[in-house]
Amino acid sequence: MATEILLTTELAEIPLAHRGKIRDIYDLGKHLMIVATDRISAFDVVLPNGIPHKGRVLNQISAHWFQTLETVVAHHMVTTQLEKFPGLPPLNAQMLAGRAMLVRKTKPLPVECIVRGYLSGSSWNDYQEKGSISGIALPPGLKESAKLETPLFTPSTKAEVGNHDENIDFSAMVKILGKELAEEIRSVSMRVYQQAAALAEKRGILIADTKFEFGLNENGKVLLIDEALTPDSSRFWPQEGYTPGGPQKSFDKQFVRDYLLSIHWDKKPPVPNLPEDVVRKTSEKYIEVYQRLTGKALAM
Repeated sequence: MATEILLTTELAEIPLAHRGKIRDIYDLGKHLMIVATDRISAFDVVLPNGIPHKGRVLNQISAHWFQTLETVVAHHMVTTQLEKFPGLPPLNAQMLAGRAMLVRKTKPLPVECIVRGYLSGSSWNDYQEKGSISGIALPPGLKESAKLETPLFTPSTKAEVGNHDENIDFSAMVKILGKELAEEIRSVSMRVYQQAAALAEKRGILIADTKFEFGLNENGKVLLIDEALTPDSSRFWPQEGYTPGGPQKSFDKQFVRDYLLSIHWDKKPPVPNLPEDVVRKTSEKYIEVYQRLTGKALAM
């Protein structure tokens, strides 16, 4: 495996619009160019290490899902083939290969849309404490990692880098977006999750939960934006060996979270470095889940 790691980008030819936890976003006028770097975050903090090829996985798996699910929801992707986009200035093709996407501009909605098909992570903690998740009561006696009878929609607010997202219930989302838009976003999120989960299961992957973001185009139409069903925004479990009653093996950054929990880091600066074996294994997990879900080799 090549060991190149891209932690940040500097493109003098195009104005930088925003540098997020993982993505560097450049302004092309009517469009944006999103570059997925190899940065990795956990507990809302960007870690010092990068993960080889992680940005390529995020970019290419998002492109796969945007195309696969576009009969369910419209998306903001224009192309991942920069050479086909007219008017783009000469760029560092080697640096951007496989990790850049040109997208339509939208007005991002100020909520994150989380759909949970299984009881895991913060939802498991909430269930143990309250017997409910985002105000939705669940039956008693469920096990950790249990498949939920019906997937749950559990929105959250969107926090700036370094701050924590806040879980909210649907009524709070209605106050933010209005009833009609909130109901549309909830319905679309559930349909996208259910179709993606069914497709993934055919390839031996369980999508325990995932996070979507949406924006409105100039006509007020809802578009799926940012990323779609990636190992950063989802919990992917191998179907083989799935057993409710505890944590599951994963193909996502839960592996990194588990390491950070094992060293009892207090989730405050200074941020610890990841050991070489954790970096390598995380990269391998990201690449494997891409190949499993898409049936393709990762374009380097």
